[in-house]
Amino acid sequence: MKILAMVMAGGNGTRLHPLTAEHTKPALVFAADYRIIDFVLGNLVNSGTFPIYVLAQYKPRSLVEHVRTAWAPWSTDWAPAISVVLPESGGASEPYKGTADAVYRNLHLIERHKPDLVAVFAADHVYRMDVRQMASFHRERAAEVTIAAVRVPIAQASAFGIMATSPVGELREFQEKPEQPSPIPADPSHAYASMGNYLFNPQVLVELLEEANRHGATDFGHHIMPFLPRCRRAWAYDFASNDVPGVHAYEERGYWRDIGTIEAYRAAQRDVLGPLPRFDLVNPEWPIRRGAYALPQTARQLASAANPASSAGRWQRDPLGGAGIAHAVEASARRAGRRVAHAAKRGA
Repeated sequence: MKILAMVMAGGNGTRLHPLTAEHTKPALVFAADYRIIDFVLGNLVNSGTFPIYVLAQYKPRSLVEHVRTAWAPWSTDWAPAISVVLPESGGASEPYKGTADAVYRNLHLIERHKPDLVAVFAADHVYRMDVRQMASFHRERAAEVTIAAVRVPIAQASAFGIMATSPVGELREFQEKPEQPSPIPADPSHAYASMGNYLFNPQVLVELLEEANRHGATDFGHHIMPFLPRCRRAWAYDFASNDVPGVHAYEERGYWRDIGTIEAYRAAQRDVLGPLPRFDLVNPEWPIRRGAYALPQTARQLASAANPASSAGRWQRDPLGGAGIAHAVEASARRAGRRVAHAAKRGA
C-alpha cells in the first residue's frame, strides 16, 4: 500500500521549557546525538513509508537543518523523500492553529501523491513500530480510520486521550483526558491511550477536515477523534501486537514514551542506559539514524536546563540528573558503537 506520511512537529513544548527556548520539541537532543524526531522518522523509513512531510512551525531552524542533513540519504536528486513543510509553503502565512489545521492546509499533498492511506503521526515520542502491520490491521477490518493505542494503567489514563472500544477493538468513544477513563474490555486494570498516530483513508481524511474547518475545529485529539464513532468506521490498533525485528528479550515489550515534560525526558534517557536497557538504541535490524552534525547543547547546558534549581552538590549526589544524564548517555552511545563494530567484525 502506498502511504503518505505527515509528521506533526509544530508544537512549542512549553512543559519542556527551558530546553525548548531555542528549539522545537522534536528537535531536542536525545541520548547524545539523536533527536526526538529521529524515532518516528526511523519507523516510517524502516517501514518503507514515503514520501514523508514534517509539518513544523515553532523555532524550526534546527529541525530543518537536522532533517536535511541526517536524513538526506533517503532523498534523490529530483525529489526529497523527507521534506519539512512550514506554514508559508502551504499557501498561508499565519501559524497552524492545531494539528488538524496543519494537515488541512496541506491537503494538496494528498491530491499530488494519490496515496492509498495517509499516516498522521506525532513527532515527540520514543518507540519502535512497524507501520506496515498497522496498515494491514486497517485494511483487514475495512477501517476508515485507525488509531494506534498503547496500554496504560487505569490510574494514569486521565493524562491521555482514551479510547473506549468493543471487545474486538472497534472505537465506541474517544475521551480526551477523562476523569473516569474507560478500561480495556478484557483488561480492566488498563486503558487504551492514543499514541497520536493515525491512519486515514484519504477521502475520509479530506471530508473530516473540510467539515472541521467549516466549524472552526483545529485539533485531532480535541475535535476530530471524539466525533469519529458517530460517523466513521474507526478502530484502535493495539501497539502491543506490533512486532519489530531485533528487539532483545531484556527490553520492555511495546516500549513507548511521550516526551512531554522534563521528568519524562529525563526518565526516557535513563531507559536507554546500561548493559540491559529498557529500550536499546542498538538494533541493526531496525536502526534509528543519528544526527549528522554536532548538537548545540553541551552537557552543562543540558544539566542547567533539565534541573535549573539544583545545586552543584546535587549533581554529585544524583548521577542520573542533569549533567549525569548527559555524560551517561554519551558513554552509552560510545558503548553502543563498540557493540555494533564488534558485531560487524564477527560477521566479516
